Amino acid sequence: MTESRMPTALTIAGSDSGGGAGIQADLKTFTAFRVFGLSAVTGLTAQNTRGVQGVELPAPDFIAAQLRAILEDIRADAVKTGMLATGEIIRTVAGAVRDWGLTNLVVDPVMIAASGDTLMRHEAAPVMQEHLFPLATVVTPNLDEAGFLCERKIRTTEDMHEAARRIHAMGPRYVLLKGGHLPGDRVVDLLFDGRDFVRREGSRVPGEFHGTGCTLSSAIAACLAKGLEVRGAVAAAQAYITLAIRTAPAVGRGRRPLNHIPDGFVPPEGRR
Repeated sequence: MTESRMPTALTIAGSDSGGGAGIQADLKTFTAFRVFGLSAVTGLTAQNTRGVQGVELPAPDFIAAQLRAILEDIRADAVKTGMLATGEIIRTVAGAVRDWGLTNLVVDPVMIAASGDTLMRHEAAPVMQEHLFPLATVVTPNLDEAGFLCERKIRTTEDMHEAARRIHAMGPRYVLLKGGHLPGDRVVDLLFDGRDFVRREGSRVPGEFHGTGCTLSSAIAACLAKGLEVRGAVAAAQAYITLAIRTAPAVGRGRRPLNHIPDGFVPPEGRR
């Protein structure tokens, strides 16, 4: 009997002790998409639904050791990065991506938690632009992150178009700019490949949520691991996160974490 190989996805991100974001959200999402999850921890947070109380960072050499242990044994069909707090950590991760020939890289430029707590040192953003963005298949900033990267406020959908162009010029193949921070009853996301925009608009779900960016980027990575092309991967991930938000459980006393295994969700078939 020939055993079928399960697609694999690697998350390189921080740990959320509250379970709503970080590698915990990523691994739950990989499981929902029927993808085998791998993880390298880039930071430990003391965190719950109300905020981050503390952060500890492992030495970059230990992050490299985690990646080496994984990749010398198991192939990663896709990779997503989350919390990369320092320039040295970013250089370590980018070096591993190059050295191991990793593809289908989704970069979530995590800078600030939903609670407002800072998760990236100020000096790290230019390092990410220089070393990691050019390796990325998709970069998934929210409007605050995009505004920081572009050094300007983003207040309108016209501003979103310009920001997507500027971030694409930093090197990634695709930019998915998430518009959830703009006011209004409708939420607009823009996917840009350097030439064409794909606009997705949907109704805003009332409430405050936790881990949406982590979940979306890991869902895209899971779809890429299964062989979907980028536009299909983003569309499937957006449909999944909408369902995960609409069915978010009442856990904790702060922002609601998502339902990562929602009833009725059918993961897309692989195309490998």
